Amino acid sequence: MSFLSKCGTVLAGLLLVSKMQSEAAATMRPRAEVLGRERVSVNDDWRFQRFTENPDGLSYDILKPWILPAANPYLSGTKHEKPSEPGPGSNITFVQSGFDDKAWDAVDLPHDWAATGEFDFSEDVSGGTGRLPFTGIGWYRKSLTISEETIQAGKSIYLDVDGAMAYATAWLNGELVGGWPYPYNSFRLDLTPYAKTGDNVLAIRVDNAPESARWYPGAGIYRNTWLVTANPVHVGYHGTYITTPTISAEQASIQLKVEVENTGNASQTVQVETEIFELDSASRKATGQAVAKISASTLSVSGNSKQSVNGSTTVANPKLWGPAPKQTPNEYIAVTTISSNGTALDTYETPFGIRTVTYDPNQGILINGQHVPVYGTCNHHDLGSLGAAFNYRAAERQIEMLQEMGNNALRTSHNPPAPEWLELADKMGLMVMDEIFDTWNYAKVDNDFHLLFPEWSEADLRSFIRRDRNHPSIISWSIGNELAEQSNATGTATAKRLQDIVHEEDPTKHVTVGMNNAGPTTGLAAEIDIIGLNYQGEGKGNAASGSFAAFHSKFPDKMIWSTESASTISSRGVYIFPVTSNKSAIVGGGPGEGGDPINNHVSAYELYAPEWAASPDKVFEQQDRHPYVAGEFVWTGWDYIGEPTPYDNSSRSSYFGIIDLAGFKKDRFYLYQARWRPDLPMAHILPHWTWPDREGKVTPVHVFTSGDEAELFINGKSAGRQKRGQYDYRLRWDNVTYTPGEISVKTWKNGAEWASASHRTVGAAAALNVTVDRAKIDGDGKDLAFVSVAVVDEKGDTVPAADNEITFEVVSGPGEIVTTDNGDPRDGTPFPSKTRKAFSGLALAIVRAEKGASGEIVVEAKAEGLVAGKVTVTAA
Repeated sequence: MSFLSKCGTVLAGLLLVSKMQSEAAATMRPRAEVLGRERVSVNDDWRFQRFTENPDGLSYDILKPWILPAANPYLSGTKHEKPSEPGPGSNITFVQSGFDDKAWDAVDLPHDWAATGEFDFSEDVSGGTGRLPFTGIGWYRKSLTISEETIQAGKSIYLDVDGAMAYATAWLNGELVGGWPYPYNSFRLDLTPYAKTGDNVLAIRVDNAPESARWYPGAGIYRNTWLVTANPVHVGYHGTYITTPTISAEQASIQLKVEVENTGNASQTVQVETEIFELDSASRKATGQAVAKISASTLSVSGNSKQSVNGSTTVANPKLWGPAPKQTPNEYIAVTTISSNGTALDTYETPFGIRTVTYDPNQGILINGQHVPVYGTCNHHDLGSLGAAFNYRAAERQIEMLQEMGNNALRTSHNPPAPEWLELADKMGLMVMDEIFDTWNYAKVDNDFHLLFPEWSEADLRSFIRRDRNHPSIISWSIGNELAEQSNATGTATAKRLQDIVHEEDPTKHVTVGMNNAGPTTGLAAEIDIIGLNYQGEGKGNAASGSFAAFHSKFPDKMIWSTESASTISSRGVYIFPVTSNKSAIVGGGPGEGGDPINNHVSAYELYAPEWAASPDKVFEQQDRHPYVAGEFVWTGWDYIGEPTPYDNSSRSSYFGIIDLAGFKKDRFYLYQARWRPDLPMAHILPHWTWPDREGKVTPVHVFTSGDEAELFINGKSAGRQKRGQYDYRLRWDNVTYTPGEISVKTWKNGAEWASASHRTVGAAAALNVTVDRAKIDGDGKDLAFVSVAVVDEKGDTVPAADNEITFEVVSGPGEIVTTDNGDPRDGTPFPSKTRKAFSGLALAIVRAEKGASGEIVVEAKAEGLVAGKVTVTAA
């Protein structure tokens, strides 16, 4: 019997231990010293140095015998034996306690050393990886204080790293502990054999080779790090797995598997019991009384071994997790306690959700029995000008803006995300396609993951699934993207091996892969659970139709979705004439082709794409013509550093985003909002109406609206009323002649007035209008305020072509400007600069409070000849 037959179509999913939003909430239980487990952040007070040349003579090939054993807990076959002799590197001064690192940079984690660097626009440097200095070897050093009580109690001491770019290797007190090469996976290192009472010197080496990524990878220890201490008998690393096999309105069955680890030498008999509570979304803690209990099981665990115990219970009248806005993302938390003779040894918390997923080949995704169209976006892991260093608020802001657009699903392109990113998806109610690999056996660039794939793919995949498998937001696993071997026997065999591993680790969710070339007759298409199509579904480039129908005919029992769609490109606020009359066009440099290779811009009419891609309009039509398609993941929700197609040789960040790198909405935002939020009264006009060089020239006007009919007015005179056709997704007035004044649109839906919008011809730049996304932030040195500046005329309207040089300053209060940006893919100003030109009238500064500070932070923006603007942010 096949895997899909065994599992059926209704599947339940749930959520694993997540990293908490704040470091104050990082410990597993408030009284960790009593319960035996403590998990604390070790992000602060590191010393760092980057080297462009190898300073230590080490390499992964030298270190590999001591690193490979870290994969053992995830290997189903032969394990790696750690050499008996001490590992290399102990003679390197950086790992020794006597080394004076005062001359090194003082940094806090997460840290991306490249994001603060200079952009390199040399002719021999491609923009593919973002032109920032991500290559080199980085050394990090920190002192860890370990109490005598911890050592004498024989506690296990672990370093948990949520991600480090790349080939991370750690030493404690001069001795090689181990490492993990894949930079996107979380991993745990056992410090116990090397730890001592008092100060311990932890040194971590990372190594970023050239040609190791296709996009900007970031650099350094770019995610959170934790020190975990626990009694010898404790719940293992990512050691719980919850499923809900049956769900009804009256009750949900809960099954829990707990892996108990005993790092002591002697066997120990323990009791394992679990209480289930509702989870408070804000605090990420249990609230109220227990709603269910899994009775204690007695377990005897041999020394230096692991053993699993299973338990079950039911939750009455379950509150289901479902995607916003139609459903509510309710969550629960399982609190597992390991005891011996009435004494608690360990307490471990597992947030999870109760929900069903159905993968229907004719309807798509059903959550809790309700059809949910997938309105998704693909997302790279960098956070704009902050680089790849994870920041909770920056990630939250990205998701908030996507939800405002109507986005209800996220794809982690093309690698595991930070754990907190999944926590955000859980609590904000977004579906997730969780993806792990961009390459398998063959290279896309010389030094990418294909070098590690033979030895590490199983460990990376099992580790990834165990970390993430209980998140209710995850509705699918993706095991790869646009693989070189997707159409041959090697690809089929690899897909089967990887998919089998996923099914072993989590049989509750279906597996997909992004196929841009594999057709319906390929072995990969036959093997994979969900048909995932990159661009070929809607038809690449100028193709009139795509492959949806062929796949559906060949695999009528499989769900189909677009793992990547559109790849439309544009520069925010830049409109290039003439405008194509087609629904979609390949970008170029000629008339009507939407590109400006002199200034490196692509027209914001949102009709232009590379040769493999298409406009949103074309994608929408093909989806509507093939309603069995579950939905799409648009490439991309936000612009990202690197891959500046079509101007790789002269720009530094992408043009693909629906939202630009600084967080300003492109016109395309409203095209998606009109489709994805059909009940929201909205109308949007493009272009702006300030064209001093276009008087008397044809200047097409397009309207995006969730209405079905619209009338355009030029200086109060009707330019015509239009009804939207079945496969029309914008209303076009392509023969409008520009005349200064005002354009406005009035829209209707089902015969009733719906929404309106207007633009006027603006005057000269007069002032800076400064606003902030939140007036209050935490004074923890990590929370952020995003300060936007618009160059406005005397009436307060944004001047659409303004490029004034703006200087940001904290004029009073305990705050600092972290970075600035403007969303211009061409801008070579370093991100930390306090001075930056506006792009299409807008610029951004990111502000944080000093660590531990409180009070009002006054941020001022100034530009020569303009009235300055200020905003106040309160830190508490």
